[in-house]
Amino acid sequence: MTLIKSISGIRGTIGGKTGDNLTPVDVVKFAAAFGTLLKKKGPKTKVVIGRDARMSGEMVSTLVCSTLQGLGIDVIDLGLSTTPTVEIAVPLEKAAGGIILTASHNPSQWNALKLLNAKGEFISGAEGQEVLKLAEREDFDFAAVEALGKYTRNDSYIKKHIGLILKHKLVDVKAIKAAKFKIAVDAVNSSGGIAVPQLLKALGVKKVVELYCEPNGKFPHNPEPLPEHLTKISSVVKKEKCHLGIVVDPDVDRLALIQEDGKPFGEEYTLVAVADYVLSRKKGNTVSNLSSTRALRDVTETAGGKYTAAAVGEVNVVTAMKDSNAVIGGEGNGGIIVPDLHYGRDALIGIALFLSHLARSKKKASQLRASYPAYFISKNKIELTPQIDVDNVLEKMKAKYASEKVNTIDGVKIDFEAEKEWVHLRKSNTEPIIRIYAESQNEKKADMLAKRIISDIQNIIA
Repeated sequence: MTLIKSISGIRGTIGGKTGDNLTPVDVVKFAAAFGTLLKKKGPKTKVVIGRDARMSGEMVSTLVCSTLQGLGIDVIDLGLSTTPTVEIAVPLEKAAGGIILTASHNPSQWNALKLLNAKGEFISGAEGQEVLKLAEREDFDFAAVEALGKYTRNDSYIKKHIGLILKHKLVDVKAIKAAKFKIAVDAVNSSGGIAVPQLLKALGVKKVVELYCEPNGKFPHNPEPLPEHLTKISSVVKKEKCHLGIVVDPDVDRLALIQEDGKPFGEEYTLVAVADYVLSRKKGNTVSNLSSTRALRDVTETAGGKYTAAAVGEVNVVTAMKDSNAVIGGEGNGGIIVPDLHYGRDALIGIALFLSHLARSKKKASQLRASYPAYFISKNKIELTPQIDVDNVLEKMKAKYASEKVNTIDGVKIDFEAEKEWVHLRKSNTEPIIRIYAESQNEKKADMLAKRIISDIQNIIA
């Protein structure tokens, strides 16, 4: 069974049986549930739709748009777009909500409906639960023929998004132009292939080397921007003598970077570098999730700000950012949130701010990376079976390490402050696994810590 229903949306593989996979029936049911929720807030409603380039996108988009129209809801379809672009478009269109059709970093057989509120932010947990209940009950009331919603296509929003980035007060277009950057881009043949080169040219980048920038949905490698999937762009950066390599996931809300020497900058350090730049120009606080590197905390405290750790999930990070009045935040997977643009992970503003930082520093990317505190995260997982009581496992791990600093807002995070190490255990919201992330000051120590914790868990399960 590969249909995953959660408070943030529905995700699954295309095809198969209804209720087991993401079939047309499931798409219609979930779209109708979300539309019904929005209609409760007002009889006449408008929704913004956008999608990444995966092969099932056009079919899923047609189903969603038609379902919403059938409810009497007007649809603004951005077509091939990015997640942050849709998030920006929703309030600009004064829409009641938005739906992004993307399975993010999942392989091409997956797709998903991600749901936004009127602010262009992911819906709350309570709203997500209501959508799930409406879908389960099939409690829909479709419109009569004279009250059907209207459909409008609007392809202008990537350009508008880029325009807003160019106007951002911390984006230094003059410095970027003067640096005469040569940059390689891997957009995994999705909508980033439209948006990223367009942004780079608007910023004045001298030369853009495009790799997998045709938005046909045929992912040339695993679309999650992890080092093991980025061997091609790493070799291109070195061969072409580029200053930097830029990699985005299919919906362009995650940003990974390749140094001029062909080595990964480190997805965890994308946010660290951008935060360092923002904090150097604007004093304030930062937020990332519990599974993100301690380096952000170090950089923030050095700059005189306060760092807050939030539960995993963009909606949780955004809530913590608002509560702490953070000037920058995000997630260690390369997700950057710049609140004075919008409250959503946005690789495009991340690119512009990182290039501003790189240009003004007059350093190579490898030199910039070496200037930050050195940490390494070992990312592991344990496959779950129905017999495993995850809550019991986490409770026993909490008790075992009660003498350390323990945080339980999202699974169990154990901070070993004396060693500047931590481990975070949590049940995934999107896969049947327990994630085990461990961080230390080098790879060997992080792996040793992870192995120790995995052994503890296996003993509990046994």
